[in-house]
Amino acid sequence: MDYSVARLCCVLFGLTVVGLVGLPQVVLGRRSCNFPAIYNFGDSNSDTGGISAAFASLHPPNGETFFGHPSGRFCDGRLIIDFIAEELKLPRLSAYLDSLGMNFRHGANFATGGSSILPGGYSPFDLGIQMSQFIQFKSRTSALYAQLTPDESIPPFKSFLPRPKDFSKALYTFDIGQNDLAYGFQHTTIEQVRLSIPNILSQLFQAVHQLYKEGARVFWVHNTGPIGCLPYNIIYDRSKPGNLDQNGCVKPQNEVAQEFNRQLKEKVLQLRAGLPAAAFTYVDVYSAKYALISSAKNEGFVDPFEFCCGSYYGYHIDCGKKAIINGTVYGNPCHNPSMHISWDGIHYSDSANLWIATRILNGSFSDPPVSIGDSC
Repeated sequence: MDYSVARLCCVLFGLTVVGLVGLPQVVLGRRSCNFPAIYNFGDSNSDTGGISAAFASLHPPNGETFFGHPSGRFCDGRLIIDFIAEELKLPRLSAYLDSLGMNFRHGANFATGGSSILPGGYSPFDLGIQMSQFIQFKSRTSALYAQLTPDESIPPFKSFLPRPKDFSKALYTFDIGQNDLAYGFQHTTIEQVRLSIPNILSQLFQAVHQLYKEGARVFWVHNTGPIGCLPYNIIYDRSKPGNLDQNGCVKPQNEVAQEFNRQLKEKVLQLRAGLPAAAFTYVDVYSAKYALISSAKNEGFVDPFEFCCGSYYGYHIDCGKKAIINGTVYGNPCHNPSMHISWDGIHYSDSANLWIATRILNGSFSDPPVSIGDSC
């Protein structure tokens, strides 16, 4: 071959390779990871029925907007984890603790309402327990799957089980830590909560390593939200007057949440360095939620501190319950939940969760800035 022609071919080939390498994955093909399953660990922000199955079912009007009935979610509809599943074209996650009619082929949800990273908080199902549940789930289902033959007499049974090969290809999501802060605020001081953060995150660090040993390789980690902006915390805030920020949130609580998130991000960076075969995406849910609260009226919502279900003003009535006090009925739900950011004073509404999910799943609030479909 003529030298000039050969050189031209090499240059063109090099430009082509450089061009392909330089293109973002999202351009080369969305959902390139093709996750077969999701395994989620968390608290009520991502609980799809765990605490309801373990103790007592949630009452209407929970679930009314989307499901038309209580679905085990502390919400009038869907949670961010539901929108994650929708984005990845997977079914909504079944709660691990729910024993009836569950399909775990595409993952399982170990999140339960009230859970914390450290034991001894609001719920017995802390992150360590959730890890134990996952390891048992993986071991038992893998063993059972291996025992079943292709001509199994009950074919649907096998179709409900996770495929052993899918555990290493699945997406592992975390949305936990808010209750560690909330429990600390309630029972200790702001400064004590701040000092407890390294210990809290050390437990999370260990949990990730545990999952890695079990074959997990892709992690999507939410930081904690602006806890000082929850209407419940604003109502019961006992801090000094003047401690509210420009948007009306409890500033000291949000500062601790931000410190938690700063240290969490450092832990994720350490995990990347220590586990180079894994992929970690740190998701700044705090900023997404605070952006919504800051611009609530511009986004079509009512005052962000008005909530739809339950009552905390003078009388604490949980969402789904009612009480008549001095002739006044407390606990009636609002008529327009889609216009509320807060569903019950603690948890976000379906419409707020959709707003947040739309902004985090494309990578806009992530480090690295990749969409969830390309997070591997």
